[in-house]
Amino acid sequence: MLNAIGMRTAALLPVFVMAAGLIGGCASSDATNLDDEWGMSGPLAPTPPPGKEDSEFRRGLPVATDTTRTQVWTARNKWEDTDTPAARAAGLAWPADSGLDWDAKFSAWVASFSWIPSVDGNWKTVELTTPWGKTLPAPMLECAETSLFLRITFAAWYELPLVLESQDEHGQLVYFGHNGVRTAAGRYAQSPEFAIKYKDYTGGTDWQAHWPSDAMLRAKRIAGGADDQPELAADAHFGAYLDELHLNKRAGYFTVMVLDYLGSANLADPANAYNLVPDAIRPGDFLIERWQKVGIGHTLVVKQVDALPGGSKDVTVISGSMPRRQGVRQSGQAAELYFTSNETGGVGVNSDGDAYAKLGGGIKRWRVAKNIGGYWTNTWMAGDESSWINSTDYARIAARPARFEQLLGQLAPEQQRRELLAQIGDARQHLTQFPASCSARERREQAFAALYELSSRAFGQTEGQVDAAYRELDDYVFAELDYAHARTCCWDSSTSAMYDIIMDGARADAKAAEAASTCVAPVVFKSQADGYQRWASHAAALGRAADWRAWSEDESCAQRAVAVDAEAALEATPYCSVDPTPQ
Repeated sequence: MLNAIGMRTAALLPVFVMAAGLIGGCASSDATNLDDEWGMSGPLAPTPPPGKEDSEFRRGLPVATDTTRTQVWTARNKWEDTDTPAARAAGLAWPADSGLDWDAKFSAWVASFSWIPSVDGNWKTVELTTPWGKTLPAPMLECAETSLFLRITFAAWYELPLVLESQDEHGQLVYFGHNGVRTAAGRYAQSPEFAIKYKDYTGGTDWQAHWPSDAMLRAKRIAGGADDQPELAADAHFGAYLDELHLNKRAGYFTVMVLDYLGSANLADPANAYNLVPDAIRPGDFLIERWQKVGIGHTLVVKQVDALPGGSKDVTVISGSMPRRQGVRQSGQAAELYFTSNETGGVGVNSDGDAYAKLGGGIKRWRVAKNIGGYWTNTWMAGDESSWINSTDYARIAARPARFEQLLGQLAPEQQRRELLAQIGDARQHLTQFPASCSARERREQAFAALYELSSRAFGQTEGQVDAAYRELDDYVFAELDYAHARTCCWDSSTSAMYDIIMDGARADAKAAEAASTCVAPVVFKSQADGYQRWASHAAALGRAADWRAWSEDESCAQRAVAVDAEAALEATPYCSVDPTPQ
């Protein structure tokens, strides 16, 4: 709280962006280097808006195509299977003769993840189980990467058809899937011939005594920011994680490639996932926040759905972030803030005047690839049609946050407050590691907005009283920015050392103001008229010039030319107006 710090007296029409700008979706790399690495040919983007054709019949590539050189795995099973020998067998989260189709089994697998402490001990994350008896802690991934990783992993393990659609800069459809990276004409550009270039050890038995390893795969990193996997080993990267996860090493290479080229914009694309009725929500579904036409969003994977008395539900999600981290457990009030936010496809418009309902956000379910009429067709499971909302039915899409308001159960006010304060603390903790993070600033302010409403309704407190009790100096230094008009938001490589330098300067300013018996609002950490020179100079004055990093475009950044970042409307009580007396 302010008095505790003793420092005062009185935050979907796609256009083509760099391929790296779609990475992860929640980064950046030299697109030319990526293309060289994977034999690709320029940037990719979501498919064109489907118009009235957003239906169950999204016909893709012919099934009767020779893909023996490019295939990553053979689709021996069908998503709709329930009575084949493979479907009747016991699995990771289902008994023998379960009667479940594979899409339901995917949901059961996600629901079965165990909760474990994160590698740094700051939150709860999940532990994955594999068909070979291994357990692995969740990898460090961005938010959209988490959902893509889980779906690809399950499809590869159980040899299920998978098709993820995109298009190149010439409007040519490009399909990532079990058959490799292809177009209607054949292999896309010089993309890998997975079946020729990489090994698949699935058919062998040596793995029981000695797990096969692929040194080149272990060295692979995901593009777009740091890729460190300390939950595996101090010097490990995501390729090493995939090497431990797959006997079919082709699936490992394919996963890295997908995460390099696809992201949240592709998850929002109705070609790959469809808009879901809120009441149908289950584990494995995902929620997307979209606040801009082009660029990243935020994706949360539904981990658990519990029925509560009276027909309401408690939904628990796994929340990745950018920069990469292990998924964080969020439930109750914290999860409800996401599901009821207008940025998940609700009513209203963003700062550019674009309707949220048209940006592709909201609750989604993966489409399944079926052989229909001799073509791989991205559709849904039989019986799920009533859970589908057409991507152009903006009224039904916009109504979903309000429905979640009714659907999600209410906790006791004291517990709601504890959860909101925990979410505020989580956002602050993230900022200590990545002070340029705009998503953490936004999450903090969303939690404060909910805390204001709760405190007024349940405890009779004003916003000023809430701020006096719970605001900290950090909240003003790292004020919320307008994401689309702040280049700081593209900077994912800021560090904990930079946080220390920023806060040292803020405390020095507050101390000087206190000595002069006055109050001066903290300088917000953002791009100023001289960029970030204020903090670079302070780092030099502290003898820590080497700890200050120059701004870098770590994700696709349409606002890169912004000189002075725009701040979001201030919801907090102005710093110098907060009564420091505890309430």
